[in-house]
Amino acid sequence: MDNIEFNIAKEYSRCPGARYKAEGDFAGEEFRDDYLVPLLKKAIEQGVNLVIILDGSAGYSTAFLEEAFGGLIRVCKMDYGQIMNTIRFVSDEDPTYIDDINAYLKDAYEHS
Repeated sequence: MDNIEFNIAKEYSRCPGARYKAEGDFAGEEFRDDYLVPLLKKAIEQGVNLVIILDGSAGYSTAFLEEAFGGLIRVCKMDYGQIMNTIRFVSDEDPTYIDDINAYLKDAYEHS
């Protein structure tokens, strides 16, 4: 089976917003709940990787990334090992986003 790919800039928003839906459009909370969780569950069920493409956006706030990805563990109670074995990130434009996301995931796991 093929991996599942999702390009945030093309399939969600070129201008990701803040942390919570109440703070405006294209929030990290909305991305996580409406896109990321269903895609991640599908990838796990199919035994494939979920490849998240971060390139093409106007940038990501810390709040957006932490809520979207750290929230997988903090809010959705998903398994850290399963997430790390399934999800892959692509960012040629700013690879530090990948380091940041991995840190948010690890931090959420360590504090759960």
